[in-house]
Amino acid sequence: MLILGPIGFAAPWLLLGLVALPLLWILLRAVPPAPIRRRFPGVALLLGLTDAEQVTDRTPWWLLLLRMLAVAAAILGFAGPVLNPAAPTGGSGPLLIVADASWASARDWSRTEARIETALDAAESDGRPVALVNLSMPDADVPVFQSAGDAAPRVGSLSPRAWEPSAEAMAALAAALPEGGFDTLWLSDGLDREGREALLDAMQDRGSVTVQQSPRVIRALAPATYADGALLVPVVRIATATEAQAEVAAMGLDPLGIPRELAREAVTLPAGEARAEAVFDLPPELRNRITRFEIVGESTAGSVSLAGDSLRRREIALIDGGGASREGLELLAPTHYLQQALEPSADLIGGTLADILLADPDAIIMADVARVTETESDALQDWISDGGLLIRFAGPRLAASEEGRNVMDPLLPVRLRAGGRSVGGAMSWGEPKALQPFPESSPFHGLALPGDVTVRAQVMAEPDPQLTENTIAALEDGTPLVTARTSGQGQVILFHVTANAEWSSLPLSGLFVQMMERLALATRPAAPEAAELEGTTWVAERTLDAFGALQEAGDLAGIPGERMAEPVPAVDLPPGIYASGDRRLAVNAVAADRVLTPAAWPAGVAVEGGAARAELPLQGPLLAVALALLLVDLIASLALAGRLSRMRRGGAAVSVALALLLIAPQGLRAQETADTLALRASSEVVLGHVMTGDAQIDRVAAAGLKGLGQVLYQRTSVEPGAPMAVNLETDDLAVFSFLYWPVTADQPAPSPETYLKLNRFLRTGGMILFDTRDADVAGFGAASPAGRKLQALAAPLDVPPLEPIPEDHVLTRTFYLLQDFPGRYQGRGIWVEASAAGAEQAEGMPFRNLNDGVTPVVIGGNDWAAAWAVDDRGLPMFPVGRGFAGERQREIAYRFGVNLVMHVLTGNYKSDQVHVPALLERLGQ
Repeated sequence: MLILGPIGFAAPWLLLGLVALPLLWILLRAVPPAPIRRRFPGVALLLGLTDAEQVTDRTPWWLLLLRMLAVAAAILGFAGPVLNPAAPTGGSGPLLIVADASWASARDWSRTEARIETALDAAESDGRPVALVNLSMPDADVPVFQSAGDAAPRVGSLSPRAWEPSAEAMAALAAALPEGGFDTLWLSDGLDREGREALLDAMQDRGSVTVQQSPRVIRALAPATYADGALLVPVVRIATATEAQAEVAAMGLDPLGIPRELAREAVTLPAGEARAEAVFDLPPELRNRITRFEIVGESTAGSVSLAGDSLRRREIALIDGGGASREGLELLAPTHYLQQALEPSADLIGGTLADILLADPDAIIMADVARVTETESDALQDWISDGGLLIRFAGPRLAASEEGRNVMDPLLPVRLRAGGRSVGGAMSWGEPKALQPFPESSPFHGLALPGDVTVRAQVMAEPDPQLTENTIAALEDGTPLVTARTSGQGQVILFHVTANAEWSSLPLSGLFVQMMERLALATRPAAPEAAELEGTTWVAERTLDAFGALQEAGDLAGIPGERMAEPVPAVDLPPGIYASGDRRLAVNAVAADRVLTPAAWPAGVAVEGGAARAELPLQGPLLAVALALLLVDLIASLALAGRLSRMRRGGAAVSVALALLLIAPQGLRAQETADTLALRASSEVVLGHVMTGDAQIDRVAAAGLKGLGQVLYQRTSVEPGAPMAVNLETDDLAVFSFLYWPVTADQPAPSPETYLKLNRFLRTGGMILFDTRDADVAGFGAASPAGRKLQALAAPLDVPPLEPIPEDHVLTRTFYLLQDFPGRYQGRGIWVEASAAGAEQAEGMPFRNLNDGVTPVVIGGNDWAAAWAVDDRGLPMFPVGRGFAGERQREIAYRFGVNLVMHVLTGNYKSDQVHVPALLERLGQ
């Protein structure tokens, strides 16, 4: 191919015909030889006569120019011109394709895949062997060169991962590069990192290096932190000279346990700045539900910040039995030291016990509260049985009361003796007592004992056979200092001293803070220190893929706690949520101190921008121009010859109109405006299909909805209009109720603004039927290219949790009773919105009042459009199965389509029928 600027020619030798244009001009301009003059007397008879029509003796210059242009356009057209042709890789030796394939590559991976396919096609045509290397999946083996056809099936191994290449991996590849010359195509993610220079030098020693990377600015989220009562989410980017805006959404679980967007904050990154913070000032109840933060409109692992237990602030209620402290005597208040110990890591709430129980805190601490009412006691016992933690501190009121003296008080861990014990005074039992080392069974085991912590007074426990088992801290003489007892799923703990410094020096020490964290904060632990992680093992619960979607961790091996202290994501430690016991830690793709620096390439390296426009063949338009010019030449020649006047005016007009119709570009045909489409979609029921960019698939989708519409018109009260192709970027989705979305492996991802429209469409009762059309070759999921593409497309969508459709789902009985949902293919179920936890059951059907009872998405791969599709005569376009069984399968596919449309139009009407028996019973019927 010959490339001249932005245009390439597939058959450049045909351009030699342009050389003949000057010769053709001369030939057409040539004048015939002058005639020989001979006198003939009879010519005198013609004198005085004039010609009605005169013909020029030579061709006009403008007509010659018109013909030259027509011939030139034809020559250029047959030469196969292409606008924006792909740059040739050059060279004839082996080609090494290296991909960073990190989370930063995920955003433009579709363009990267197109570049890989172009390179493989060029290598196959040139007979060049190819080797593929993924830097994010380290492999110390020598890259193996093979034919481009054999390497094509391995392109999937270059898919991006949720971590970045390590310096060790690049050093290993540099050492493993084969000897001999080869060229390299480096698919860069655009970020600079340690170890790249040495690998680049090794590749340049063996041949030329070409780099392909996107020019778009990369953005990411660093791990969120808590400070001054708010959550801070750092937004990092490659610093540019322009100001930028970003929106960060906080995602979490709603009261029904369904993931939703809980809050959103806008962030401005000033010009030249690479970092800004999104500030979320939320109430504790909402803040504790957050599971992740994400940049709106982006789908990469780097644009997601997972929230572990370190962000989940504990709610601890403090109840003071002595009432409010007097001004100036705060140090004597029973809860003063508790507040100082807990405020840095927990949210403290106050109020009456009844109000506190309604808030369902993680722990309740009562300081010298002697007595509660019977109603409060019953409510408090129920709360403890459900998993609550009650911590009580002794004091003068508790010592003087009769609580827990004769019988076991359910709000105390042990029985108490009357009065108390005082040491170190005039009538003392001896010197103040120090603490005994904590036993292994104690939650305080391992805490260092300060030598200055002593106890002067305490409430004594009544000797009991289980007293030793219930004691988790004791004085040096063996008397209990802290006792505990399990009640249901919760626990009751008693400190036998006061929460202030009146009876002991414990509240004045750092040990008091550590003991509070071991107890009150045990329900939701904060991020553990490095020392606490030693000897522990962490197991991945869910991991992030490169596109920012959480997925099952699979059989990933356990991670030693020492590595979790400063986790660096890698192939054996992917970003995700890791658990150890009741603790959860988040490993994010971007570290807290990560600085995004753009990759800078040496002058000898050719860098391609990822935003290159697609190739556009110009052969058709140029040949059409040549034909148009020849038609104009025909009309002009007739006019010059005087023959055009003999034709009827109507015939001439028809000729001109026909010529214009032939040369008019197809893009100029009349199209319905957006307003016309919206008006038609809102005035009647219209089934829409999402345009994929593949003309054949879009044609089948339109034919499928046409066939389904005919069945709806014949069998139901729904009278749909003609199906409509929906452009997600430009069309208004609010006028549609149902969209059919055939998923292809190469369709482009919608823009961030389009994702906002799609999420609004799903939240307001709309339904999307995703069809991967791959049930004949793969099970549902990422086993096929279409399945992987669906995961990438659906990642930014506000899709609720899904489950395989249950037998009693409303879709199985909306209009027809169904047990299967085939399309052109059969044998695989579909996925719908999962029922809410604890959904009420009625006659075997879960009743849900969510999103008007309509599942916002239905996902499958049975190729329903092909089963529904009919041609202009109303006959099926594609075969389904064989014989009668196949037609029965097509009938069930139509019934499934009817159920879908009726479901989205009637909402929870069918679900509400489960209440009919109860209503009739209440009415006495």
